[in-house]
Amino acid sequence: MSTHSTLFSPATVGRLALPQRFVMAPMTRNRALPSLAPGPQAALYYAQRASAGLVITEATQVSDSAAGYVFTPGIYSDEQIAGWRHVTDAVHAAGGAIVVQLWHTGRISHPTMRPDGSTPVSASAIAAEGEVITYEGPKPFPVPRALETGEIADIVADFATAARNAIAAGFDGVEIHAANGYLVDQFLRDGSNRRTDAYGGSLENRARFLLEIVDATSAAIGAERVGVRISPANPFNSMSDSDPEGLTRYVASQLAGRGVMYLHVVEGPASDDPAAPRPLTAIARAAFPGVLIANSGYTVDDAERVLARGDANLVAFGVPFLATPDFVERTRVGAPLNTPDRGTFYGGDARGYVDYPFRDGSVRLSLDEVIGVGAGA
Repeated sequence: MSTHSTLFSPATVGRLALPQRFVMAPMTRNRALPSLAPGPQAALYYAQRASAGLVITEATQVSDSAAGYVFTPGIYSDEQIAGWRHVTDAVHAAGGAIVVQLWHTGRISHPTMRPDGSTPVSASAIAAEGEVITYEGPKPFPVPRALETGEIADIVADFATAARNAIAAGFDGVEIHAANGYLVDQFLRDGSNRRTDAYGGSLENRARFLLEIVDATSAAIGAERVGVRISPANPFNSMSDSDPEGLTRYVASQLAGRGVMYLHVVEGPASDDPAAPRPLTAIARAAFPGVLIANSGYTVDDAERVLARGDANLVAFGVPFLATPDFVERTRVGAPLNTPDRGTFYGGDARGYVDYPFRDGSVRLSLDEVIGVGAGA
């Protein structure tokens, strides 16, 4: 049986009373319908994993011009809201809690991904390196158009509308995606933000866009339903910052005064020991007294030590949940996990999505099977 006593202790997150401290990290799966509503198996996929203390969905577009990847869902149309309602109903019926990650990809896009064929937008006209996968195949990232100052309020409003839509769809809250090189992160970090207006230059100015989104979504649905994800040192999507420590400290301290649901910090190991203190996570912990979620490369043993030390309140796991729907229960009893099929991570059908077996060897391909187990657990 498990010796992970802290991981299995209850936690309060915003309005939620969670049975333990496992978080299912947001993971893009590229299986939305052509309308960018959740696909027909999304409710089953998330319900299978509802034993997580908290489920965070895949990144979800706040508007029809926010997409950067093929078959990723949105939450701006009636069809999308209805599709997500099937997901949240299933997760709640299985005894889980779920929030939606709200997303604008910014420069990580292509004109063919935008409804009017226009140039993707960013903080500044600086292109990311590499290619984007479009519906027409791989294409180089274009040089984005720097948002006009007066346009920024419209995107802030898109996030607030998406937050209201999320509550209408039955979600327990939202996570603002301010990490991994997407639009909000493009404003936060000085490697991608060379603006000279009120949204560029100083750290306070570069964080203004994020904080306006936090304030607008908090006004729309309540700060206790709004989480924020940051990754101040993650180089993914050609990102960099001259002072990630200062950025982390400032954002964490600003969020501390806003009463948000949680702060989710993505930071890789700082040494060969994944359980060793991570500098930016430690800075966030010191500046943010609320619920902090640690993320990136933790094993359950690492997570137990991190939680027991007080470095974070919850730990997010990605691939373990993707490949092992009953990851929490298997951890509890010390059972081995499934082997992930990386060839089916992005796009495709049921294979590698909803057909991973549970510990008893069963493949539960109906909600009745999943919800019956979850509700009785």
